[in-house]
Amino acid sequence: MMRTLRDLFLFFQRDLRIAGTYRSPFVLEAIEALFGVAMFYYVARFVDSPELRQALPQGNTYFAYSLVGFVFFDYLNAALDSFDRSLLEARDTGTLEPLLVTQVSLPVILAGSAVYPFAATTLRIAVYLGWGAALFHFPLGNANWIGVIAVLLATLLAFSGLGILSAAYLLLFKRGNPAKWFLLGISSVVGGMLFPVSILPGWLQFIARINPITYALEAMRAVLLGGASLLAIGRPLLVLLVFGAILLPASMAAFAWTLRRTKTTGTLTHS
Repeated sequence: MMRTLRDLFLFFQRDLRIAGTYRSPFVLEAIEALFGVAMFYYVARFVDSPELRQALPQGNTYFAYSLVGFVFFDYLNAALDSFDRSLLEARDTGTLEPLLVTQVSLPVILAGSAVYPFAATTLRIAVYLGWGAALFHFPLGNANWIGVIAVLLATLLAFSGLGILSAAYLLLFKRGNPAKWFLLGISSVVGGMLFPVSILPGWLQFIARINPITYALEAMRAVLLGGASLLAIGRPLLVLLVFGAILLPASMAAFAWTLRRTKTTGTLTHS
């Protein structure tokens, strides 16, 4: 266990050092976050109406509802992109094959490649919410922070399997997975990012119910905006864990098979 944690920390330390050589993007992202939060605040004021408030979960303003949807949707994007990006960087720098022949297990390598991107995404989300709370009255006072952490962990487990499947596709076919962009697109429409799933037609609501982002946003809004207990979000939390329990082993198996195949055919490091 300690060795696994040490290996994960070394992966994180490596990526942090690489990111540390580009300091200006951190400042620029913080400024960009301020403009993004301001845009959502003023758009929310423009579209606010009694009908809109009735469509939202009780006690939510549209500003709070849409900002949570926008920033936490970033986790899905990070999950689908981080494994691919790590794989491409390792291949382009010539470190992919040496890394895969070390004693570090495949699950640790995959988890290690995602630690920094997920940590950076969490920090970026904190900056967005911080601007919202400091300048635009985003309601953080009622948040259940234990619930927030629980939802984040369940969300990462559910989304990581999708990212590993995308990385397996990239390793096998040497090109980006087109299904990744389709999933991001359909999730932005039916996942409840900017409007409630309940206003969608029935067939789109069915698609929403088989998409983990729907349950992640539902649970996150409940604990962050409403201070809901873990018991109250038991259903979406359980669904996320089920997604993780199915997708993670399946994606690990798919990646391991792809790795064996590319080693056999000699195409592991080919671009």
